[in-house]
Amino acid sequence: MTLFEHKQHPHVAARRKAGPVKVADQLPKGNPIARFNTWLALKTTNVVGTMWCAYVFSVLAFIGIPAALAPGGVGAVNWFTEEFIQLVLLSVIMVGQLIQGVASDKRSESTFNDTEAILHGQEQAAAHMAAQDRLLQRIAVHIGLTVDQPETREGGHDD
Repeated sequence: MTLFEHKQHPHVAARRKAGPVKVADQLPKGNPIARFNTWLALKTTNVVGTMWCAYVFSVLAFIGIPAALAPGGVGAVNWFTEEFIQLVLLSVIMVGQLIQGVASDKRSESTFNDTEAILHGQEQAAAHMAAQDRLLQRIAVHIGLTVDQPETREGGHDD
């Protein structure tokens, strides 16, 4: 018998097996229609969410300037808000979100690794305490103490 028995939390083994959460873990796996829609959305996002797409949209928007400024056209303000901002900034924002997502994934993985290191240290401390318990039990037996009954001080009460 030891003075302390370390019991690992049930979540620890599952967390170690699963590892940090990845984007792929969030994708639907069952329904074929949901899988196709997700695949198409990701492919479209990967194409539209590039700076090259933003450059192409810029060229397309600038090609439309003469028609916007011509009599009866939408005008400069409408061209800028409806064509340029919506077309170009869409891709630029998507690129920025992708970069932020990658950074978030790295932070998440770093936090996971830090947690693993802390858990390892806790397990080492528990093993160290178990070794100390075994030594204390041997010392107690050697000097004639029983481990199950705490020693009392004068006055007859336990502290």
